[in-house]
Amino acid sequence: MTHIVVLGSTNMDLVAYVEKAPQRGETATGREFRTIPGGKGANQAVAAARAGATVSMIGAVGNDAFGTRLRSTLELSGVNTDHLRTTEGPSGTAHIVVDDEGGNAIVVIPGANGTVDHLAPGDEGLIAAADALLLQLEIPLPAVVAGARTARAHGVRTVLTPAPAQPLPPELLAATDLLVPNEHEAAALTGITDPQGAATALLDRVPAVVVTLGAAGSLYAARGSEPLSVPAPRVTAVDSTGAGDTFVGALAVALGDERPMPEALAWAATAAALSVQREGASASMPYRSEIEARFAV
Repeated sequence: MTHIVVLGSTNMDLVAYVEKAPQRGETATGREFRTIPGGKGANQAVAAARAGATVSMIGAVGNDAFGTRLRSTLELSGVNTDHLRTTEGPSGTAHIVVDDEGGNAIVVIPGANGTVDHLAPGDEGLIAAADALLLQLEIPLPAVVAGARTARAHGVRTVLTPAPAQPLPPELLAATDLLVPNEHEAAALTGITDPQGAATALLDRVPAVVVTLGAAGSLYAARGSEPLSVPAPRVTAVDSTGAGDTFVGALAVALGDERPMPEALAWAATAAALSVQREGASASMPYRSEIEARFAV
């Protein structure tokens, strides 16, 4: 069984569902409000665990009710939380507006995630024993860089989701094996709006790139090989929150299963397509049996 370590954020998602998201200065009446465990790190951990990997989470929650629920949600999905710290103060929160077309707008308040600025005792050994390390940018960059460097030193595959979009230090990219931006993040990193052009430009910094394109699927580019486009299953989206994290978690599992890249991308796209047909982030993520059943169709 593939062993995946996730170094990243845990947030409680505070989700308002509304027909149309309000513009600046506008008030809209929503139809529902829910609190749903999320955070890009925790989402990827849950996605990978449900897709069939052994998963350990490195991060932090606050000593509040949200923190208790966040830890419990990870554990119920089979994620090991021995390296998930509890700090004084509030847990991270994400304030999300979801419209009736499945689109979303998000404000993240880091809370306890802001304290994860270094690797704690035992984290290096955990990473060294993994098959892959998943990273995002909702915790301080020094910890992300430290995690990537540790993985590289021990020959562990590093998969980086560069979100939220921001300039990336060269030392982080130098220790990244696979970069997985969406098309907007790829454009922010390169200044190139064409996904193919952005992916090609990113190969100057990392050996392989997957640009996710939402309903249009994904684009893979690697040094020394031809670009590859893989479509996504056609579905009606209810809530796209967490779809990208579902894709990354499932992709890491598929690569750990040693599936060829075209099949791995299609398998991950199947997982993401299942997730957007349900509300919530971690709550919407499919189990391996569901992915396999849909993938076989």
